[in-house]
Amino acid sequence: MLRRSVIVGAGLFVLPAIARADPTGAVKVLYAGSLVNLMEHGVGPAFGQATGGTFLGFAGGSNGLANQIKGKLRQGDVFISANPKVNDDLTGAENGDWVRWYIAFAQSPLVIGYNPASRFSADLKVKPWYEVLQSPGIKIGRTDPKLDPKGKLTVQLLDRAEQVYKLPGLAQKVLGGPDNPEQVRPEENLVGRLQSGQIDVGFFYSTETSDLHIPSIPLPPEVALSAHYTATILQGAPNPAGAARFVAFLLGPEGRQVMRAHGLDVIKPILSGDAGAVPSLLKLSLNAG
Repeated sequence: MLRRSVIVGAGLFVLPAIARADPTGAVKVLYAGSLVNLMEHGVGPAFGQATGGTFLGFAGGSNGLANQIKGKLRQGDVFISANPKVNDDLTGAENGDWVRWYIAFAQSPLVIGYNPASRFSADLKVKPWYEVLQSPGIKIGRTDPKLDPKGKLTVQLLDRAEQVYKLPGLAQKVLGGPDNPEQVRPEENLVGRLQSGQIDVGFFYSTETSDLHIPSIPLPPEVALSAHYTATILQGAPNPAGAARFVAFLLGPEGRQVMRAHGLDVIKPILSGDAGAVPSLLKLSLNAG
């Protein structure tokens, strides 16, 4: 279901002040499920306060959302992915020409979050993470590698750890196969399963664990992987002007401040694709960055 936040908020960049939005036009934002709390309780309300617009958000795995866009099963104005490569699935005539450009704006490393009430929580503090995750009876949660970049990064992480630590078979022992139904869960309810004790540990981005005060184990640099968030305005967006205002707010000082407060590592915006197709308001924000 679409989450609706009628909002009230704060300004845009140092360049021109953001124009007030048309109150009849909501901005529909399809975004990576790891950003639920940020979007619904941070950026969405702040954007409304700044512009008078209405934020309508829908969260899901980035690949899954791209598939829905491509199949015309879900319509939106803005698409926010946790992996730049997902945009490629929507680029070009053969893919519906939904995306002509995208802007990378933040990143977040993959971490292991755990339930502090789990009987394995003490071990995670003193033993190597890959040993604890092989413990008999431990319940692990992760997302689908076919639908969500986080799930794909999880599989890549275990493959990398297998090579770095010279532990043949580690990925199979921990994951039981990429599509193991005992572990794979929808991104939007993985946090809830951890907090309720249905799983002991899960693979999350640091923005999720930081934002929701979930204890976590950071992964060492030799195996660490990160999400790289991008934003674009979809071709044929019902509200392109509102979409431009939303992305402009996201990239501006107040949007960046909100993202930092929610645990995201904000980077200087980087544009990929057809610069000529980027709305002028966003070109100003890129030049300002």
